[in-house]
Amino acid sequence: MAQREDTGCVRIIGVTGGVGAGKSTVLSYLEKQYGAYILEADAIGHLVQRPEEPCWEHIVEAFGVEILNGDRSINREILGGIVYADREKLDLLNGIVHPAVKRYIRQEIERIRSGTDTNPFIVIEAALLLEDHYDEICDEIWYIYADVRMRTERLMKSRGYSMEKVRRIMKNQMSEEEFRSRCPVVLDNSGADTLSICGQIDRIMRERSTEQSAFTS
Repeated sequence: MAQREDTGCVRIIGVTGGVGAGKSTVLSYLEKQYGAYILEADAIGHLVQRPEEPCWEHIVEAFGVEILNGDRSINREILGGIVYADREKLDLLNGIVHPAVKRYIRQEIERIRSGTDTNPFIVIEAALLLEDHYDEICDEIWYIYADVRMRTERLMKSRGYSMEKVRRIMKNQMSEEEFRSRCPVVLDNSGADTLSICGQIDRIMRERSTEQSAFTS
């Protein structure tokens, strides 16, 4: 793991995992149950790709005006169809968007550090959390695991993806072995309900609370 940057007294947890692993379930529970401040890279990616933002200009320059909707916003379905079929183009898009997302997240962390927010900790979620070296700003990294069968079922049911599209996206993501080797905390979200994953989160949070109490006593 890379050397972590000083983020003051704000505790930062990074959450990552393959597509369809159920990271959104984890984020929702941390927010509702523990008051976490959530920073989702994908949602922030939408913000930095708005028309006339620097990212928007670079993306249009790289992929052409054919990816635009009538209101000049980027058609994510068209762009996704281009990049997920071509690894080089996916890398090109990531090289434009992800640095901008990381800058936004750093700014939010600084805002929280210098402000009056009472959130006990920040959670950063990103599919490319490790590739983009967020371990430099996180206290710990959580890997949300789910088996391929469950992930495929979720994506086909909730997003309407075809089997071919699911396989194509998964092929472009980090392997389970590499996730596990680089993430100190692994949560198994292969179950059909949320009881198991929520119980795992509660256990981890109790451990962290005990550790913090021992440190401050």
